[in-house]
Parts: sequence; C-alpha cells; structure tokens
Amino acid sequence: VCVVSGANKGIGYEVVRQLAACQGVVVVLTARDEKRGRDATSQLHHLGFSNVLFHQLDVLDPFSIQSLANFIDNRFGRLDILVNNAGASGAVVDEEALKSLNIDPTTWVSWLRLFLSLICSHNQKSQHLSNGLVVFVQLSGKAVNKIQCAIKFTYEKAEECLNTNYYGAKRLTETLLPLLKLSPQGGRIVNVSSLRSELKRIPSEEIRNELGDVETLTEEKVDALLTKFLVDFKQNTLEANGWTLMLPAYSISKVTLNAYTRILAKKYPKMYINCVHPGFVNTDINWHTGTMTVEEGAAGPVKLALLPNGGPTGCYFDQTEVADF
Repeated sequence: VCVVSGANKGIGYEVVRQLAACQGVVVVLTARDEKRGRDATSQLHHLGFSNVLFHQLDVLDPFSIQSLANFIDNRFGRLDILVNNAGASGAVVDEEALKSLNIDPTTWVSWLRLFLSLICSHNQKSQHLSNGLVVFVQLSGKAVNKIQCAIKFTYEKAEECLNTNYYGAKRLTETLLPLLKLSPQGGRIVNVSSLRSELKRIPSEEIRNELGDVETLTEEKVDALLTKFLVDFKQNTLEANGWTLMLPAYSISKVTLNAYTRILAKKYPKMYINCVHPGFVNTDINWHTGTMTVEEGAAGPVKLALLPNGGPTGCYFDQTEVADF
C-alpha cells in the first residue's frame, strides 16, 4: 500500500502510474484539489490501473492529514510506502510585469529555461548580480534583468514554501509513521528533493556544518535554522548571513528536508528512508522549462519506493544514483 502526495500531475502522477503498474501494489493518489485529484485518478482507471484510489490531502492542514491516516488505517490497517512529493516553489511570476516587458511567450520560455537550468546545474561557475541572484556567464544581462523583474520572492511565498516542502512533509510523515511501522518488510519513505538541496550550495560554512553533521543533527536544530532563515528573509539579510540567494526558500526547504530524512533514518533503522533529486523535469514548479520528461523524473522516486530489503537508507540520490549530501 502506497501513498503519494501532490500526485494529480507532474512527477507525482507519474510515480503513481509507475507504482500502479507493479503487481500487488495499491496506490493512494492524493491531491489538495479534490476535482483535479479525482480527474487524475479517473484518467489512470481509463488506462487500466484499477488499483489506484483517491483521497484528498492538503499537507498544510492537520485535519486533512488525519483524515487520510484514518482512511488508510480503516481500509488497509497499514502503510508500506510514503512518497512525499507535494511541493511549492517559493516564487511567483508577476504576470503584469511580464506583460509590461512585452516579451513573446517563446522568448520568455527560452530565457527562463536557460536561467533555471543553469542555476539548477552541477556546474559551479557563476557571477553575482547586484541583487544577489546568481547566473552563469553564458546568460545575457538583458535576459537576466528581465527575468528578475518578472520572478518575485516574497515573504509570504517563502513561508508557504517552507510550510509545504518541509513542515508539510514532516507533518504527513509523523502522522503516518504508526501505519508505516506496521509494514511487514519495513516501511519505505521517499522524500522528493532537488539539486538545490545540496549543502555545497549554501555559502555559510557554519550552516553547512550544522546541517551536515548527522551525529548532532536534531529536528529542533532544523526548526531553529528555519526560524532564523525567515527572520533574515524578512529583514533582507539573507546574503549577509550566508544563505543562498538562488531560489532561497525553495533551496533551504529542500536542504532541511534532506536533513529530516537523515534524522528519521537514524531514528528508525528498520525502515528505508531516503531523499532524491528527480532531475530537472518539465513540470509546473519550474514553469515547464525542465529538460527531462516526467517518466525520467519518476525513475528515482520509484526505485527508492521499491527498494529491496537490505537496501540503502539515510541516503541522498541524484536521480537513480547515490550522491553526496
């Protein structure tokens, strides 16, 4: 029995589809929007996947999470796999600013694709712009300036991002842990992360060390760091205090999700708990600028969901391969 959050579209939907294709697996597709979730489930039923069920889930709402837990308990009595996929970008495209720039859609997408693919790249060659965003030298200043005018990082969006990507995943996991512990083979938890989660992308050595030392890492330390991040965000002191300025809230939400993965894996050694960067996949969260298909992006999460006994735990995967945190 498997639960996938944020599964009415994109990587989550494809993870559901691939898991449902496995013999003996029942998948509970969850989504915040009931109509979209039911439509996605109906689509899978039309494809022949009658083993997919729908249940509404808003990871920001404790009552919604408890309702899902009650459903799983009453229907199955246990949970074997949890894929934490629901996510928020922490950014918003200013449609009015975009219109005022008079950029045609094709040019906008090509600029944005280059911008996002470069800041989400393995390559570290970069230059700093006056407002702290970092891009590679190949991207023209004109394109960068226009993109920065149209993409906004607000405090409200930062809060929403942390509450969804970190606290939402944590809240859902904690509520479902009693059911995961009942899995006869040891429950599997897969946290869908990002390349932006890698510790080397945080400028501050102190923050890197605090989040990277698994022996002293605690949930309380993570919470304290996130509180400090929001204070610094509000006071416009992110750069001064060593936080990344590239997709700041999204990046730190995924860094801390990785940290939570390691904390959980240490706490529950009989379970298989990992996080995974699925790749730069063409989905809503990057405004469909990704270069990989959802089929390719789902490969890592599905692999970790179906890990055999004795497989890795407490690890970070770059797509389907173990990588350094």
